[in-house]
Amino acid sequence: MKTFFSTLALLTACSGLALAETVTLWIGTGGKNADGIYRTELDTEKGTLSEPTLAAEIGSPGFVTVSPDGKRLYSICNIEKGSVAAFSIGDDKSLTLINTQLIGDGGAAHLSLDKEGKLLFTAQYGGGSTAVFPILEDGSIGERSDLEEHSGSGPNEARQKGPHPHWAGVSPDNRFLFVPDLGADKVVIYKIDHETATISPHGAGIAVPGGGPRHMKFNAKGDRIFLLNELLMSVTVFAYDAEAGTMEPKQTISTLPEELWEIPNKSAEIRVHPSGKFVYASNRGHDSIAAFAVDERTGHLAFVEREAIRGSWPRNFNLDPSGKWMIVAGRYSNTLSVFRVDQESGGLLFHGKIVNVPSPICVEWGQEP
Repeated sequence: MKTFFSTLALLTACSGLALAETVTLWIGTGGKNADGIYRTELDTEKGTLSEPTLAAEIGSPGFVTVSPDGKRLYSICNIEKGSVAAFSIGDDKSLTLINTQLIGDGGAAHLSLDKEGKLLFTAQYGGGSTAVFPILEDGSIGERSDLEEHSGSGPNEARQKGPHPHWAGVSPDNRFLFVPDLGADKVVIYKIDHETATISPHGAGIAVPGGGPRHMKFNAKGDRIFLLNELLMSVTVFAYDAEAGTMEPKQTISTLPEELWEIPNKSAEIRVHPSGKFVYASNRGHDSIAAFAVDERTGHLAFVEREAIRGSWPRNFNLDPSGKWMIVAGRYSNTLSVFRVDQESGGLLFHGKIVNVPSPICVEWGQEP
């Protein structure tokens, strides 16, 4: 009988292990302590992160992105005063450098791939431009195929004397490229020519004056855009016409009321929950995440709560693919904090788990090949 129960216990434990899953989290770093790209694993059952390890030594990798097939990783880096780099991802999640390409207009603030992983886009905050690179058959980055210069300014004399593209991402149907420009208070929209790896001006979404648009995300249906305004710490909801490639503002809601601004604050990142029911935005300075519920009918946002990140300067954060966990990067505290996401309310509960990594400014999930 004892042997029977011992065997049963072992089978139960093995069954539990089989249910456990780990997903890879890649970490881009920035600043003086930025010595490369780090990697950690999230246990999706326990909500714990493995000790981060250095996956690739490269200067100021900043933002990173993973190809749709999970076989390649691309990053910003500071080789030759502003470049992009391509890495192959091994079966053991090791990174091997494939090649680098010079951007040619200073360093990028953000990069992304198109839906097929065949084009790479970068937004140059300092240079005031958007660049395009073809991705070749072997995963390497081809020479820059296009560079579009932005124009415009805003009322904030300290931050908006000229254009400052801060993010670049494609529409759900892969037809258009959207580039929030912090300096010009608009989202520049480009039509993508996939054959020639070029973009052409298509229009713009007009943001709140002085808002300083930084990052944006689409909802799951692809008919709403959530734009984060860095300088006025707010989110503007746009209705999106996918056929025409146009966006119309419908609502602006604060991520942090001005009465809470005890020191200079800046919004940084915005994410949509995999269910589409919630939107989150980070507040640097106040060091919190603002949670909003999405009205399914109108797409408008309603405030849920603000949760302290248990760290400093949340430039980036991300939700795991299951939507159960949120990982928040504290750049100045050198931390990754784990929060459980309430699937009913969208509220966040600190899980009591923190790991250390130097100057994290981007956290990006891997894709399984």
